Amino acid sequence: MVSKPLSPVTSGTHALNPITSGIQTIKSVTHAHLHQVMSSKSVLRDVDPTAAHNEVELLAEMGYKQELRRHYTTFEAFGIAFSIMGLLPSIASTVTGGLEMGPAGFVWAWFIAGGFTLCIGMSLTIMASALPTSGGLYYWTNYYAPDWCRVPLSFLIGCSNTIALCAGLCSIAYGFGVEVLSAVYINRDGDFDITNGKLYGMFCVSVIGACLFCCLTTKHGAWLQTASITLNTFLIVLFFIAVPIGTKKNVGKFNDASFIFTKMPNARTWTDFWSFCLSFMPAIWTIGAFDSVIHMSEELKSKKSIPWGILGSITVCWIVGWFIVIVFVACIRDGDIEAILTTDTGSGMAQVIYDSLGKEWCVAFMSLIASGQFLMGCSIALAASRQIWAFARDDGTPFIYKFIKYVNPKIAVPINATIFAACLSCVIGLLVLINTTAANALFSLFVASNLLAWGLPVFLVLLPYGKSRFKPGPFWFGQTASTIIHIVTVLWILFVIILCMFPDSKYVNKNTMNYTVAINVPVWGLVMLYYFFYGYKVYSGPKSNLSHDSPGSSDVEVENIDALMEQKA
Repeated sequence: MVSKPLSPVTSGTHALNPITSGIQTIKSVTHAHLHQVMSSKSVLRDVDPTAAHNEVELLAEMGYKQELRRHYTTFEAFGIAFSIMGLLPSIASTVTGGLEMGPAGFVWAWFIAGGFTLCIGMSLTIMASALPTSGGLYYWTNYYAPDWCRVPLSFLIGCSNTIALCAGLCSIAYGFGVEVLSAVYINRDGDFDITNGKLYGMFCVSVIGACLFCCLTTKHGAWLQTASITLNTFLIVLFFIAVPIGTKKNVGKFNDASFIFTKMPNARTWTDFWSFCLSFMPAIWTIGAFDSVIHMSEELKSKKSIPWGILGSITVCWIVGWFIVIVFVACIRDGDIEAILTTDTGSGMAQVIYDSLGKEWCVAFMSLIASGQFLMGCSIALAASRQIWAFARDDGTPFIYKFIKYVNPKIAVPINATIFAACLSCVIGLLVLINTTAANALFSLFVASNLLAWGLPVFLVLLPYGKSRFKPGPFWFGQTASTIIHIVTVLWILFVIILCMFPDSKYVNKNTMNYTVAINVPVWGLVMLYYFFYGYKVYSGPKSNLSHDSPGSSDVEVENIDALMEQKA
């Protein structure tokens, strides 16, 4: 019997069936997995900030019990953000980036960037006034985002905010190392090598020391803010008095107004316009981390402290910082910008102080600046630990959230979250060992991660769904003005995220590479991969930890816990 040959069509159909079947299986499995991921959602509460009688009641309305002690006054809330900004220590850490477009570029870039930063502060204050919680940004993202994407977006923002605050601690600790070693270099008359290893050693000393301070009780943490405000104010006054007097006496003259306000020599390889834009970065980095007030909101005596803390610190640092920049460029010896950019001390600020005041004064001044920088690190470590703790409280921090969210009720301080912040910062800080360019990425890493975390919830409030859920708190400019502020904020943030990914030179190699883009983008991608493959099993968005949401508990404990804590304090 002769077998009948298969027709070409039949043969092709049989050959494609396994492939088609495999594709259908993959599609089915993927669809089922995505459905499972997107179905993992916590209950979304409706919060009316005007209905609660006090801060503890409003926190309970958002789904949380009071676990931390409310010791921070309005002045101390201002101190948190002002301490992190640091002004003179911060400007000392970033003068090179500003001066690369000349003195006038530094002066006007600071003024413009400061104005837009105030706009961001107004947007975040509006948001925080409505929903004041330590989680802040990721909580708002979950609250205002459309239901189908709220959980993965809030997870991304929570992780990005954690990275930003730890990168902020890293950049401050790096600045501390530069300032200390610059003082040693000057004290030894140049007979000292500033190496990457020594910088990383000082970096670790600063990080660990700051986190140890953060393990103190809330009351001691509040006192630390007062000490930081006092020292930073003293440094600013001393700079305004001593450096101009020293310049007049030892240099003989100041640079004129034309030099200060119009001279813009471009030391970068970019066009003048883009080089000027890159000079925004010192102001953007310095007048940053004001969201720290939000992360401390569960320890504030009154939510009305939030606007004063955020907007007060931004305004003071914007205006006073602008005058510091003007005095700094006015006191550059003989207007020699190149000498400041290439100084062997490693710090342009140290070189100007040395030229104006001499060796002994410079060493003393840089020691005081380094002390201010250290207190900046303490303040941002404080904010970072609270954000990390809040995210872990909602089971968000990858893998070790159970360890991080534990708070010893005797001291009511998230020590485990502080330890995690120190460890993560020391790992990120390994960039210091590569070269100066890689270390400078710590500053941009902080900016990029923070801006994403700030910008997304503001953008969501502009969309119809978010706008319909938003109920204003006591700080509010009205619908029209608030919308305009939010639009300006979102556009500025989008621009700066792109800006901070650019290297200083358009001719990129391992020595000029901006490592921010090589870190941020992959990390954001890995965060989302983690969530879609495992994170969704444990993180379903902000979840309530109120006693009445757990069997066998009493509501009385929730309502009176703040009073009990005050008695224990």
